[in-house]
Amino acid sequence: MLVAGFPADAFGTNCYVVATAPGEQCVVVDPGIGVLDRLDAVLAEHRLHPAAVLLTHGHLDHTFSVAPVCGARGITAYVHPGDRELLADPAKGLSPDLAALFGGRLTYSQPEDVAELTDGATLTLAGVEITVDHAPGHTGGSVLFRMPGAGSRWEAEEICLSGDVLFAGSIGRTDLPGGSMPAMLTSLRDKILPLADETVVLPGHGPTTTIGRERATNPYLIEAAGAGDARPAVPTRGL
Repeated sequence: MLVAGFPADAFGTNCYVVATAPGEQCVVVDPGIGVLDRLDAVLAEHRLHPAAVLLTHGHLDHTFSVAPVCGARGITAYVHPGDRELLADPAKGLSPDLAALFGGRLTYSQPEDVAELTDGATLTLAGVEITVDHAPGHTGGSVLFRMPGAGSRWEAEEICLSGDVLFAGSIGRTDLPGGSMPAMLTSLRDKILPLADETVVLPGHGPTTTIGRERATNPYLIEAAGAGDARPAVPTRGL
């Protein structure tokens, strides 16, 4: 298993490339703002050929480059139906101040071929089995992508690409359109906490972590488990 990741130019959004081995097809996850040159370099370094793009959710900092990545290769973008409209109009996921910040200065287009993700589905893309978990809270259509980690640099039984559901020490913000703290806590309780401690978490922003580390130290997971309520301020990482 080959997993390579790098932060985008804007908002530090992590873009990931997943393949069974160098020289094979791959899946691109969350191609955000200003990633095209870096992505091309990673693909060339490992001799990879994108077969699909997976989106953890519909926010612009995770989807901005999806159309050029898909269009140049004639491949499909996958997103949960709860965030499908954000691919057509990403401004619907922005607060008024963020909408004013972008102010039409970024030229965005949606991909031509879009497929919808289903909770609990297992996709086989580029030879990788990927399980989809719908985990709303950051957005209505946020998902986790879980896949085997054996053979990766972490040698983990499972890897979870968590998008903006779970970060090292925090979670994605819930104060944007479509966000909900009660829904987020439910997702943390029902989708994150049941995962094994050894599961490696590759988040949408920030460093890699593990479920065990977050279970023991992340105040939002502690709250979701019913073991405390000392929640810090609403997080603002990402959009």
